[in-house]
Amino acid sequence: MSALAEQKPLVLKKEPELKKKPISWSNILLGAGLNMFEVTTLGQPIEVVKTTMAANRGDTFPGAIGRIWSRGGIFGFYQGLIPWAWIEASTKGAVLLFVSSEIEYRTRTLGAGSFAAGMAGGFVGGLAQAYLTVGFCTCMKTAEITRHKQAMAGVLPPSTMTVFMDMYRREGIRGINKGVNAVAIRQCTNWASRFGLSRLSEVVIRKVTGKKDDAPLSAFEKITASVFGGGLSAWNQPIEVVRIEMQSQINDPNRPKNLTVAKTLQYIYSHNGIKGLYRGVTPRIGLGVWQTVCMVGLGDIAKDMVGKMTGEKPTAGH
Repeated sequence: MSALAEQKPLVLKKEPELKKKPISWSNILLGAGLNMFEVTTLGQPIEVVKTTMAANRGDTFPGAIGRIWSRGGIFGFYQGLIPWAWIEASTKGAVLLFVSSEIEYRTRTLGAGSFAAGMAGGFVGGLAQAYLTVGFCTCMKTAEITRHKQAMAGVLPPSTMTVFMDMYRREGIRGINKGVNAVAIRQCTNWASRFGLSRLSEVVIRKVTGKKDDAPLSAFEKITASVFGGGLSAWNQPIEVVRIEMQSQINDPNRPKNLTVAKTLQYIYSHNGIKGLYRGVTPRIGLGVWQTVCMVGLGDIAKDMVGKMTGEKPTAGH
C-alpha cells in the first residue's frame, strides 16, 4: 500500500500549440530576387532549349541549338524572358508561399504529420501557381519560342505584346491560358515529388554521415538532397511535353483541334512513341540543378545578408 501511495500521479505531456507560420515579406522579396537571377542567367536559355526540343521532336540536341541560334543568335536563347519569364519568376514564389503555408497549417490542424502536411501544401500551392500566374506565363513563353519569326522574309515580326493581345482578342482568357490544366498537373506533381524526394534524400544523407534527425545539413548536403529531388521529379516530363504541344504556335495540319491533355498525349504517342514524350528531359534536369544551386546555395548566402540588414532570418522557400 505504501509503495502505491508513493507513486507519482501520471502527468500527460501537453502538446505544443499549433501555430501558423508567419508570412515574411523579406522572404517573399528574397525568393522573387533569387528567381529573377536564376531565370535571367542560365534558366531561360535552358528553358528555351527544353521547349524547342519538346516542340520539334525530330530535332537532336545540336539541331535544337542550331534552330534557336538561327532565330536571333545569342538573343534567341532569351526568347520569352521579358516580360513573361520575369512576371512568372517574380510572382510564383509569393503564390506558393501564401497558399502552401495556409494549406500546411489547415492540414496539421486535422492531425496530419509535418511531412504529409508539407506534401499537401506543395501540391495545392503548385495548383495555385498554375492557375494564378504560371499558366498564362508559360503559354506566352512557349508562343514566343515557337511562333514563326517573319524577319527573314523582310517583314518585321509582331512584338510579344502584339501576339498577346491578338491571342486575347481571338480566344479571350482561355486563349492565353492554353494548356493550363497540363501546367497544373506538372506543378502539383513537381512540388509533391520535389518535397518528398528531397526529404527522402535528406534522411539518407543523415544516415550516411551519422547525423541526428534534428541536426542541420551543410550547404553542400542541402544542394545534394535538392538536386536529387529535383532531378528525379523530371519523371513527369510527358506532362511537360503535352503542355508545350498544347501551347505551341507551330503549324501542324495533323494536330487535332480543341486539344485536351488526353488528346495531346495520344497524339504525341501515336506520332513519336514513348521517346517523344520524354523529349527535352535532359535540359529539364539541368534546369532543376541550376534552380537548386541558385535557390539553396546562393539562397543561404542571401538569407544571411538579408538577416543582417533586417534583423530577421528569412526561411527558405521558392
